[in-house]
Amino acid sequence: MTIHSALYHRTTYEYDRRVTQGPQVVRLRPAPHCRSEVLSYTLRIEPEGYFINWQQDPYGNYQARIVYPEPVERFQVEVDLVVDMSVQNPFDFFLDETAEKFPFDYGPDLAEELAPYMKPQPAGPLLTEWLARVPRDAAPTADFLVGLNRRLQGDIEYLVRMEPGVQTCEETLGLGRGSCRDTGWLLVEILRHLGLAARSSPVI
Repeated sequence: MTIHSALYHRTTYEYDRRVTQGPQVVRLRPAPHCRSEVLSYTLRIEPEGYFINWQQDPYGNYQARIVYPEPVERFQVEVDLVVDMSVQNPFDFFLDETAEKFPFDYGPDLAEELAPYMKPQPAGPLLTEWLARVPRDAAPTADFLVGLNRRLQGDIEYLVRMEPGVQTCEETLGLGRGSCRDTGWLLVEILRHLGLAARSSPVI
């Protein structure tokens, strides 16, 4: 038995006079690489009279660029989304034989393509200490990644955080808690410091 999850989002801006808006970029569409099946998706913009162009950012995420040629008194964005939450096997993937065991090196061509996702930010003292305790002995790559995730799950308490932005690695490690985006960014930095390409992007 599968579960269908419905999401509704609305953001409304009301102005006390008609205003001229610059281009509005809306990032409220499932990523094309999401694994869950999107059964329906609707984006509604009010008022009418706008131009919309769909673009993709460097990470492959969709973003709508909305332009109003005339001043408006309000701006509203509504999203309706239904997703099939079927259970998926997280290990249903293929690893190239050169990457079956960690540590490994990317080939020259692949390393050049992945360069933007391999450059870490300077590690602070807490992240440096965390990385020092990561085993570097040869191990199956999937097992190695599972171990990293298990350790993070034990070290970082999950927190529903409504404040905007992403905590730094030092903040997340120092507090010992963070939202999924905070822990996700911490994992990205850990992987990059270990010589693995990693990126963080919102997906559904």
